[in-house]
Amino acid sequence: MEYNKITDGIIGAAIEVHRTLGPGLLESAYQECLARELLLRSIPFDREVPVPVVYKGVHLECGYRLDFLVDKRVVLEIKAVDIIAPVHEAQLVTYLSLGGWQVGLLINFNVLLLRDGIRRRVLNYKE
Repeated sequence: MEYNKITDGIIGAAIEVHRTLGPGLLESAYQECLARELLLRSIPFDREVPVPVVYKGVHLECGYRLDFLVDKRVVLEIKAVDIIAPVHEAQLVTYLSLGGWQVGLLINFNVLLLRDGIRRRVLNYKE
């Protein structure tokens, strides 16, 4: 799958979850429902994927985990916060950088219109 097709599929699934549940729930509820919706749409994903941290040539286990890695290529981080803070966006960019992934989505479900809670980041894009 190409990146735009993957991210479109993720966003469509997230819109369905948000349309069904609305804002105001815990992040864990949105994660579970989004996983179910991705399965229903046959979009491949892994959950709780370890983020590799290499410091001066040494692999360290720091406990960081992605919420989702979709199609082995798109990082998906879920939030349920009042507002996406710069640190949330920085977290996504750092995960992309550490893992060598190129495309990531940050989706905040605690908004009235989901489009206001979606951020897409691309690092070092290559076709």
